[in-house]
Amino acid sequence: MSLMVYLAAAVFGLSCTVLLRRPLRVPRDPLTVSTCAAIVLGALALVCSAPLTLGTVNHLTGIANFGAPLTYGMLSAYSCSLLVLLIHWRGGSPARIRRMVLRSMAAYGALIVVIVVLFTLADPSTERLTDLDTYYANTPYMREMIVLYLLGHSAATLALCTVCVTWAREVTGLLRTGLQLILLGTLLDVVGFQLVKYTALVARWSGHDLDFLSTGVAPPMASLAALACSAGFALPRLLPMARAHWRDLNDLRGLGPLWSEVRFASIAPKPPSALSQLPRMRLHWREVSIHDGLLALTPYFDDRLRERTRDAALHQGRSAHEARVTAEAAMVADAARRAAAREEPFITPSTYRLYATEVSDTGGLVELARALARSRLAAAPAESKTLEALDSTGD
Repeated sequence: MSLMVYLAAAVFGLSCTVLLRRPLRVPRDPLTVSTCAAIVLGALALVCSAPLTLGTVNHLTGIANFGAPLTYGMLSAYSCSLLVLLIHWRGGSPARIRRMVLRSMAAYGALIVVIVVLFTLADPSTERLTDLDTYYANTPYMREMIVLYLLGHSAATLALCTVCVTWAREVTGLLRTGLQLILLGTLLDVVGFQLVKYTALVARWSGHDLDFLSTGVAPPMASLAALACSAGFALPRLLPMARAHWRDLNDLRGLGPLWSEVRFASIAPKPPSALSQLPRMRLHWREVSIHDGLLALTPYFDDRLRERTRDAALHQGRSAHEARVTAEAAMVADAARRAAAREEPFITPSTYRLYATEVSDTGGLVELARALARSRLAAAPAESKTLEALDSTGD
């Protein structure tokens, strides 16, 4: 069971790194900070609740069941972070937000103190790693401590459920999906963890034994709830980021033919090795380098070749834009060939401006690269036929 809890805590905590992925110099808004605080505290609460952690803490402190107030205190801190997250979600004046945050922290801080005091008064001597809630359900002070931590957690999660239901009706897209996942995780927590715990406690108070609900059902449901919540927190940030990386990688691959054509003429400095691993930075550097190479090839641009190629493309039924890009690709390939052969540039340099330099995004360069790739494919069969003809003549 400890392994499953640790896995859930790791996934829950990793979602925090997704939310914090931005340059260090960029200030982080309070909503992101409160979201990450809730995720980290939730992950810590899961780690503390694992039997292996409980046994280790008890052994290190030399106090039987010391892991119980530690876990309950961490869970109460997590509940407080959920309320703080709700306060930032709702927004308002900075003074009002600060006041409500301080009140929430004061209330749950007092709850944590009461939990510790009740545990000290109870002084439970028998170590229980998996069934402490039900084993001490009828023990004075321990009983009150268990009920208080459950009530504090229930108040926060029910408030979170209410806000998620209300807000999900007002938003769309990934944000709504994320809210629905958070709502699902919170409902799993309420029904699969809290309600099950309450049921097992009431059963103990009435003289019945439903301990399996607290020991066998509640822990995996809490882990599942944490996984759903972590997905809800991370999805609205992670999926757009993944899509952007995928587009950048596609554009980077698409620029390959153009880069191979002009790279010898580019003198743009290479980026730092750390940044070169990021798709966005690699794409930006590739764009800058290609533009630098195209600028270096400008003295070799043959306007007559471009015009002839454009007229031929129009005659073949191409659109005006397709004919333009095709002609530009032919002109760039010819300029690169002559520049690589160290031929003399034109006495009067061309003043023509490529379409790829007129647009601000990467699309123009990608179009030019695709046109170059198509011209290479078209030239390959013709070159092959020429070689075959020469071979047959030689024979």
